[in-house]
Amino acid sequence: MKKSEPNQRLIIFLSIAIPLTVALMFRVKISGYDFSFLPPIYASINGLTAVLLIISVLSIKKGNRARHERLNKICLGLSGLFLVLYILYHITSDETHYGGAGILKFVYYFILITHIILSVVVIPLVLITFSRGLSGNFERHKRLAKFTFPLWLYVAITGVLVYVMINPYYK
Repeated sequence: MKKSEPNQRLIIFLSIAIPLTVALMFRVKISGYDFSFLPPIYASINGLTAVLLIISVLSIKKGNRARHERLNKICLGLSGLFLVLYILYHITSDETHYGGAGILKFVYYFILITHIILSVVVIPLVLITFSRGLSGNFERHKRLAKFTFPLWLYVAITGVLVYVMINPYYK
């Protein structure tokens, strides 16, 4: 990241703090709350994010910058809401293990592992791409968005797939 990158310190902070918070949440358990209803909600948020990301790209390809910006702001907000609900669920619930076997188990863990790795990688990419767009640095925004969009879309879609595959094993 160049020194002149807008919001550089905030982007670095969030890119470290978010994955660290998610990692630490597995060590924190708060009992007495039932948030078992949250997984389908945050999976739906991932699905909606994926749909809106696609519409956003189609909008900018048609020259509708205002809709593109608005949709990306919504996607960023949905991702933030997802994160809050995901953490809330995991700090108040027991861990759920995938119970499938054979090739489906391999597919599940492949999707899960790539989802986790890319969800960490995509954080700074989304924030930098978003910051460049907001600051009017459209050429650099566009160059980075070519990498950010497919990764963010993959993370959103695989979030839904992970939920669908593990759903039968929730208690």
